[in-house]
Amino acid sequence: MSRNTKIVLVSLLAVIVLAFVPLFALKGAEFGGSDDAGSVKVEEVTGEEYEPWFTPVLEQIIGGELPGEVESLFFCIQTGLGVGVLAYGFGYLVARKKYGGMKQEEPSHKEEQP
Repeated sequence: MSRNTKIVLVSLLAVIVLAFVPLFALKGAEFGGSDDAGSVKVEEVTGEEYEPWFTPVLEQIIGGELPGEVESLFFCIQTGLGVGVLAYGFGYLVARKKYGGMKQEEPSHKEEQP
């Protein structure tokens, strides 16, 4: 295994550990956000307690609410992946247009005369 491959694998492992350790270490932590504010507003308007339709999968796995920082991390990862896909697609289309019409020219074998 090359040195670069080891560095990439260790970096990926570090990112995964940094992303998931807080999920399990902060099980009892409470964080507020726009979802909480929305449910309070619905209760004010309707006069009834708001009941969510479902529980997110990760909240079921860790047994509590996701910290706001982790939700932000997931949003940033999703955004980065989307931007990466779009940038790759646009780059591919530009390169295909730029280099797709060019045919490889055969080198000329003309001999120079003195």
